[in-house]
Amino acid sequence: MGASELRKLVIYEVFPRNHTEEGTLKALAEDLERIKSLGVDFVWLMPIYPIGEEGRKGSLGSPYAIRDYRSINPELGTFEDFKKLVEKAHRLGLKVMIDIVYNHTSRDSKLLEEHPEWFYTVDGKPSRKVPDWSDVYDLDYSNRELWEYQIETLKFWAKYVDGFRCDVAPLVPLKFWEKAKKEVAKINPNLIWLAETVHPSFVKWLRERGFRVHSDVEMHRVFDITYDYDGREMLERYLRGEKSLSSYIDYLYVQDTLYPADYVKLRFLENHDLPRAAGIFKDELRLRNWTAFMFMLKGAMLIYAGQEYAIENQPSLFEKDPIPWEKGNEEFSSFVKKLIEIKKSIDCNDQRVYLAKEGIAVVECKNAVGIFNLEGKIGEIEIEVKGIDLLTGKKVESKDGKIEVPFEPVIIHL
Repeated sequence: MGASELRKLVIYEVFPRNHTEEGTLKALAEDLERIKSLGVDFVWLMPIYPIGEEGRKGSLGSPYAIRDYRSINPELGTFEDFKKLVEKAHRLGLKVMIDIVYNHTSRDSKLLEEHPEWFYTVDGKPSRKVPDWSDVYDLDYSNRELWEYQIETLKFWAKYVDGFRCDVAPLVPLKFWEKAKKEVAKINPNLIWLAETVHPSFVKWLRERGFRVHSDVEMHRVFDITYDYDGREMLERYLRGEKSLSSYIDYLYVQDTLYPADYVKLRFLENHDLPRAAGIFKDELRLRNWTAFMFMLKGAMLIYAGQEYAIENQPSLFEKDPIPWEKGNEEFSSFVKKLIEIKKSIDCNDQRVYLAKEGIAVVECKNAVGIFNLEGKIGEIEIEVKGIDLLTGKKVESKDGKIEVPFEPVIIHL
């Protein structure tokens, strides 16, 4: 799949434990028709493996503290349930991506029991590079036997799924990922590789402590898509009032010059590690503008289950905390469906993003122009544009080279 196709992908992230009241793979399978109706391409399942008990956070533990890479968490169901879920998704035209968590395991993992020599140690005891991740121990990739085990595991799952989302991928050696991708291609040459690359401040913090961690630029050598946490860090500084909106917009230009021409970023307003977008942007008009703006940026797009209904509750990673679907905003869901449809119909491989005035972002693509009122401003902007607003079906035309800024987002097909 080339960059232009990857940039049209929409990935739907699911936390199986909290997606339904039952919290099982069977129950999740019952929601696949609705998920498909949104127009998304991939369903990404957060880790579905057994969870460790030693040092467990909360009563149920983090799905990222994995006890066994080669089996299914019995709380979610059986391997047969997993296969049926994947088969149903494929029948519906959905692809399935699973989480690969190769930096660390739970503190009572099968690998630690069988191969303690495969783990990072401090003073001869298993340890971790990030103290806050107290429920895990890190793996040590100087052991080539570990490489073979991990690659065999990937090849096993590649027989069933269509993509891997690789957790904190920059903390695992790039040479391992290069070899893994080459080996997995023998089983599934069309598999999509998504790297959870990390905030630049996290990269710097780890490097200052003497650890090897790869930059996003390096990760693009192997991965099809990388996280937009570098952009997110700039966005968060703006949201905290530390930087202007223009500093974030300017960074989008930096991405276009820093990365390879065919780079693909995963754009998002939220995921399981971030607050809900509806909680950040309390004003619905601002939420609509930011959501539409993010959809139009060059790159694949992520929706975290519940985001499409503007749900504010962020599910706990460590407890049973089902998404309150009953609080969902149906009108917002229709809006998101429309944005997905628009994303797939326009050509934004080459785009210019700029502020027409403070708070008003413009995204110019080959066959469309988006105008996004990100701060609820009033007034006019200077722009020559004529076409149909794909969100409303109404004609839009500037007069004397100007247009009145609307409160709603506008995406004009030229």
